[in-house]
Amino acid sequence: MNELRSDHRKQKKSKKLKKRIIYSVLLIFAILLGAGIYIFYQAMDAANDSYDSLDRPGEKSERREEAVTIGDDPISILLIGVEDYSSGGENGRADTQIVVTLNPKTNKMTMTSVPRDTRVEFTAEEATELHAGFHRINSSYTYGSMSGYGANKLTVEKVEDLLDIPIDEYITVNFEGFRDIVDSLGGVTIDIKEGFWEKNIYNNNEKVYFTQGPSELNGEEALAFVRMRKRDVNTIYPRDERQRQFIQATIDQAISAGTIFKVGEITDILGENVETSLKASEIYALQKAYSSMDASEIETFEIEGEDNRVDGLWYFIYTEDGLATASSQIKQELELEDTTTSNTTE
Repeated sequence: MNELRSDHRKQKKSKKLKKRIIYSVLLIFAILLGAGIYIFYQAMDAANDSYDSLDRPGEKSERREEAVTIGDDPISILLIGVEDYSSGGENGRADTQIVVTLNPKTNKMTMTSVPRDTRVEFTAEEATELHAGFHRINSSYTYGSMSGYGANKLTVEKVEDLLDIPIDEYITVNFEGFRDIVDSLGGVTIDIKEGFWEKNIYNNNEKVYFTQGPSELNGEEALAFVRMRKRDVNTIYPRDERQRQFIQATIDQAISAGTIFKVGEITDILGENVETSLKASEIYALQKAYSSMDASEIETFEIEGEDNRVDGLWYFIYTEDGLATASSQIKQELELEDTTTSNTTE
């Protein structure tokens, strides 16, 4: 009889323990679900705050016959890094311009840097009568803002014209956002190929020294790492290469397991420092389509050319063959017909 009572008590304790476990799991699930909903809506709000349409007919590039579907079609995105700290946040310059292609069929990403000093021509409509003529391509952001044409729109169109490719979307981030996003991610680790130094614009221009080998950089250090371009080491370790290294490192960090818990910090930064033509739903589609991508396999293309003085000013002058090659490579990734090559071979 005592054994029966003992077994009965054990069964009751076992049932209570199971209930507690189930309740605990449900509670944890509810907390995670609630946090997920909060993060989702917070991210949606930030994305909506950052959204700035290119206002194009049919919501597509003139170089597209049909609009692309994010997550389904190969697309191009222009990454624009704006330097506006020296002008108090007004009329900044497009210090960084990188064309990114993403192909969901191959799960492949490519990056093509557009040298900031590339010589291009501006019309009076684009840059006002005062500035019509030849200028560096990084002036497009400034002139587009001053003329009312649109800073991001003109920057996108100048890159489209240069490379003869469609730019489907853009993402613009200023230096404040650049620094803060890196810090919110906990820094980035970059394998520095050549030692150098650069001024820290946020700390009285104190020098930041970079030594060869893997280094973990905070936001201010990462900004100094990609900015340096005027010393001799830049010919050995080009700025464009450092920018691509930084983007790869940031992608690696952004898709790491712990990043989801920092979304709150990141979304606070995005609304104030980032502009993009991507809608919140499209950003989600991108994340869903490319979250498993290996950043170490990103392929990089370059526009061949050299710096030359024209009318007393230094410009990057591309070679016709170098520009045609870069254009062909991008079109191939976008699965577009290369009419330039076709005309050449006929």
